[in-house]
Amino acid sequence: MKRRRISQTLLAALLASAVAGAAPAVGISGRAAPAALNGVYSVTFNLQIRSTLPAGTTIICRARIAPNPDGFGLGNSQLAAIPAETFSGLASVNGSTATCATEIPFSWTMANAPGGVVLSYEIDAVGNAMTAPMLLKSSTRQGIGAALPAPGGSANLSFNLLF
Repeated sequence: MKRRRISQTLLAALLASAVAGAAPAVGISGRAAPAALNGVYSVTFNLQIRSTLPAGTTIICRARIAPNPDGFGLGNSQLAAIPAETFSGLASVNGSTATCATEIPFSWTMANAPGGVVLSYEIDAVGNAMTAPMLLKSSTRQGIGAALPAPGGSANLSFNLLF
């Protein structure tokens, strides 16, 4: 009986200190309470075009961010539960160079703060073959680590690529 009373007293003291802000918010399981993570990533791709693309080619860039799964300690079967944001942009082509920029706003509520984010991107050159678009060239990369911006802030990421 004494053991039960001590546990309840300890629980009440922990809850009171968490509400008062004297201690970090920790759930009964010992895990950190959910925290809001938000901000914006501005992603710019500077392309050096190595081959001749037909007139009328459109270059599309897609960038995807997700919390770094290493920060969660999750197994592969749980990775689908991690939130992700994906946005696209169109490149402005100037001779043998092109610049494609996109902004990726995010707002997540996480049980524990991840170790930054991972970025993946895809850049496609799409031509207009009569009636149906045709993929002329593509470049992808996954798993690029990046730090989280300050809460509500922004982070600029820039990539110089041969395309």
